[in-house]
Amino acid sequence: MSDDQMYREPGEAEVKSRRWGLSLVWLVPLVAVLVGLSMLIQAWHDAGPTVRITFETAGSLAAEKSPVKYRNVVIGEVTSVQLSEDHEKVIVTAQLNREASSFTREDSRYWVVRPRVGTEGISGLDTLLSGDFIAADPGTSEQRSETFKGLESPPPVTYGEPGKRFQLKAQNLGSLDIGSPIYYRKVRVGQVVSYNLDDSGDGVNVAIFVTAPNDRFVTSGTRFWNASGIDVGVSANGVDIDAQSLISVVAGGIAFGSPPGADPPTPVKAGAEFQLFDERETALAPSKGPAQRIRMRFTQSLRGLSEGAAVDFMGKRIGEVTSVSLDYDAQNKTFPVIVDARVYPQLMGRAYDKLLATVDAGSREQEVIPKLFNRFVAQGLRAEARTGNLLTGQLYLALEFYPDAGPATVDANRRPILIPTRPTSLDQLQDQLMALVNKFSEIPLESIAGNMDGSLAELRQTMEQINDDLLPATDGALQGINDTMKNMQQTLASAAETLDPSSPERQRLGLALDEVERMSRSVRELADYLRRHPEALIQGRPEAARGNR
Repeated sequence: MSDDQMYREPGEAEVKSRRWGLSLVWLVPLVAVLVGLSMLIQAWHDAGPTVRITFETAGSLAAEKSPVKYRNVVIGEVTSVQLSEDHEKVIVTAQLNREASSFTREDSRYWVVRPRVGTEGISGLDTLLSGDFIAADPGTSEQRSETFKGLESPPPVTYGEPGKRFQLKAQNLGSLDIGSPIYYRKVRVGQVVSYNLDDSGDGVNVAIFVTAPNDRFVTSGTRFWNASGIDVGVSANGVDIDAQSLISVVAGGIAFGSPPGADPPTPVKAGAEFQLFDERETALAPSKGPAQRIRMRFTQSLRGLSEGAAVDFMGKRIGEVTSVSLDYDAQNKTFPVIVDARVYPQLMGRAYDKLLATVDAGSREQEVIPKLFNRFVAQGLRAEARTGNLLTGQLYLALEFYPDAGPATVDANRRPILIPTRPTSLDQLQDQLMALVNKFSEIPLESIAGNMDGSLAELRQTMEQINDDLLPATDGALQGINDTMKNMQQTLASAAETLDPSSPERQRLGLALDEVERMSRSVRELADYLRRHPEALIQGRPEAARGNR
């Protein structure tokens, strides 16, 4: 082959077969996909349960902004806030973290934290800048749930807080409320956590929580009383004012303690029930023992006597009034007041024990008290309504002995025991005043006044006659006597000069002159006194004037 042929004919290209391969450029999206998948898997792995919480209002809650916290640790986030179908509620959906799965227990609680002003002060101020958030409290139930009803206010006690809960039975709630403080020796140791009406409707059940370690002071001998308001009393030391704290005065509160001399207390478990007394004095009073009903019949008005008024025996309270009602006496056509009371004889203390020793040993317990009252009534025991407060006019019943009381007996078989009564002190005073007024009305004041007018007129005429006639005549007579005395004195003096100074006649004449001089001086003094006191002509001279003479 020539060289030309070699250049004219194209040669066959050398074809080389290449193996398929992935470019390095595709590694970037591949890595991105892997990272995204890993993130999704991590997010799926970290994702916790979703809960739906119903609130009255949403406040400033916002999706993907408002956290869900427990003890200020974020455990989730609000994912949506929307209205319910009936537009009456707000449904908040929150995505919890995986480790917060315990907050899906059926009794878990959720509430919105926002600025609040309450009895414990101001709380939630930090939300002014960060916005509202949802606080959570895990429950203890074994059941799980995804829907919850949010609390409108923070719960007074959170789960896990050390302490004990107790139940109190009260006649009424008074000024107590959830969060009202519990005091022991004026130190705040707990609070009211809930209350509700009793199923029977006769009272209120109040649940309280006492924090540890102070819950050990609640024992079997503990008494609870309402510490709301201010206790004001008057004693020998003056006016006593007692209050647990200003908060208890405003928002109410409960205090507890043990009566002095009580039996050794024993610890009580959580949930134990106690009675809530209205006041401290009643709560710490010694055991009353069985009650005895008595009845009293008064014939006068008892305005100011109400249910709960004290019944005193010799100044010591032993019971209270249970009812005050009217009756009608058809025979006398009057309206007596019937007062029923409940007394506790054991409150007499040592005296009651000694009285029991004087009763027949064979008497049954329900017959002892009537026998004692029968003996007391025979000795003069009577019931009297007395004024306990002059400002308010409140009355109380006093059982005391009156030696002048008439004979009376008690029907031992009658229930309740009928105790004889006597008019109240006020009524007795009123009767005495009326009797005094009647006596005054019987005095003939008009006749006496007429006679006095006549006597005064005659006296006036007499005094005028004395001044006009008697006094000048008396003064003239006394002046004449005085002149006669002077003349007699001059005559006797002239006669004395003619006699021998040593003769007995001269001495007797000197004595006569002295006597005449004294008489003359007395006449002058009498004349001067009558001029200054003309009434002496009628009344005479008083003893003092006679003594000064």
